[in-house]
Amino acid sequence: MDDVADVQNLSKSMQKFGWVDYIVFVLMLALSAFVGIYWGFFKKQTSQQDYLMGGRNMKVFPVSMSLVASFISGITLLGAPTEMYMYGTQYLFVAGGIISMSFVMANVYLPVFHNMGITSNYEYLEVRFNKKVRLFGSTLFTIALIAWLPIVIYVPALAFNQVTGVNVHVITPIVCIVCIFYTCVGGLQAVVWTDVIQILIMFGAMILVAIKGTINVGGISVVWERNWDSGRIEAPDFDLNPLTRHTVWGLVIGGFMYWLQTNSVNQTMMQRYLALPNLQAAKRAVVLFVIGILTLVGLCCYCGMLIYARYYDCDPLSTQLARAKDQLLPLLVMDVLGEYPGLSGIFVAGIFSAALSSLSTSLNSMSAVVLEDFYKPFFGHNLTDKQANILMKTVVLFMGALSLALVFVVEKMGTVLQLTMTFEAITNGPQLGIFSMGILFPWVNSMGALLGGISGLVIMSWVCLNAQVAIANGNINFPHKPLSTEGCDYNFTMKELPNLISSEDEEVFVLYRISYIWYTLVGAVVTVLIGLLVSCFLHPNDPRDVNPELLAPFLRKIIKPRPTLSVQPGKRSLIHAYEKTLEGPQTKLVTVHPVNDNS
Repeated sequence: MDDVADVQNLSKSMQKFGWVDYIVFVLMLALSAFVGIYWGFFKKQTSQQDYLMGGRNMKVFPVSMSLVASFISGITLLGAPTEMYMYGTQYLFVAGGIISMSFVMANVYLPVFHNMGITSNYEYLEVRFNKKVRLFGSTLFTIALIAWLPIVIYVPALAFNQVTGVNVHVITPIVCIVCIFYTCVGGLQAVVWTDVIQILIMFGAMILVAIKGTINVGGISVVWERNWDSGRIEAPDFDLNPLTRHTVWGLVIGGFMYWLQTNSVNQTMMQRYLALPNLQAAKRAVVLFVIGILTLVGLCCYCGMLIYARYYDCDPLSTQLARAKDQLLPLLVMDVLGEYPGLSGIFVAGIFSAALSSLSTSLNSMSAVVLEDFYKPFFGHNLTDKQANILMKTVVLFMGALSLALVFVVEKMGTVLQLTMTFEAITNGPQLGIFSMGILFPWVNSMGALLGGISGLVIMSWVCLNAQVAIANGNINFPHKPLSTEGCDYNFTMKELPNLISSEDEEVFVLYRISYIWYTLVGAVVTVLIGLLVSCFLHPNDPRDVNPELLAPFLRKIIKPRPTLSVQPGKRSLIHAYEKTLEGPQTKLVTVHPVNDNS
């Protein structure tokens, strides 16, 4: 008991979150709320297009920064440093997957969606296939979002608890109410501009930790030397075994597929690209997004190396000074910034900024999906702008409240947290597979797309959930880098961390042992293969009968439509009507009308 008390007293002594820090944190929340008030009351969002798309006339730089802020959640800010601390620098090779993703997205997926002038990218699935496929795609998105948002809220609350000692359920309602407020009243404009403010706070917080932490340990050379000596700085691992947790092949190829799904066919990201006035602006946003992501992820990873340099001879996980892996970075902040009033507040504001940007973007995207994918296709009554605004704001309120309520579930049931985190992997592959079949395989019909998507979902659910059960039971462990407690100057009770692969590992079914980095690729390949097989047996489309505007640009040069296919080209096209045959090969006759480029 005395040992535990020593650790607890040390932890409490490091919680130096003073009134100046609280003021800094509150100012961040107040500034976000003010942006919502400005766009909601002074620059009123009167139409559906204003609320969801910013009038489709937004600027490249703020949208790019919003994309970075939305993608980088508190999970990333806290998880990437932990990755470096526990497993080393191999993860950095994911940069190859991110860069290659940007080329494919900008030249294959983005031109199709942007030229259609749609609000929800799931509209594409109805035009290319049918309502059932559209409903399936938007349902996958909804399930993944509901599972992900409570974690986005809960993880930074844990960091706040580590720094301040304030209960998780005191801070989460306050932060969520502010986020729901500015998202609800200000629409996409408020979301984007608060994201810009929040990404600056994120960068500032991580740079502050990196600089002050480096000075404290004795400079960059000390950080490098200690990580090098422990084997954390790694050469490329070209192992072809898909069971290896991180290899160059997995990070570049598997990472490419993961980032392609997240950035190219996910509504939360695509909605911002579609809010830009033209395709050229959207492509510039892709470039800026990649630069911003690589910079911030690199900064997070350096902070992970810094954590090891600080605690290289006294691991806080083994001593239980940090109760969870995601509390390693907050612990470092308490250690190096706690004596300076306001600096810890900037860090906590940065972590919560990441959570707020991800939450606000998701809530806004969910309102678009409900209106465009769940209401309009199935209800004949056309809503006025006022009625649509009421519906969208109701969705924001409901989803925000649901996410907040699910935080209690995430906290109370640790296994649920672990299982919830697999939902992203379960749905990513099928979503990417369905969109890829539409854009890259014109002979795939609606039945093939639907059965392919369902099959991919079932198979990935089976693989991912069983893999998580095996990990939870200790049948699969991943070896981490060496940790030491030889230099600790306080009493503690040792917590043993699993390091070697379990002897039972070989008995676990091989599919369950595939590295998580391959999950999106596996799910997409299964979806596409089954979709192709079903289409071949059930009268595949004639590629000449598919509107070329629905296909990747390079395919338009190869496949020439029949003369009977009515297509009027425009610089940006909006699909107004389509017909499809009910018998035999699925044929789509789409009339495409030109739309003003600045609309």
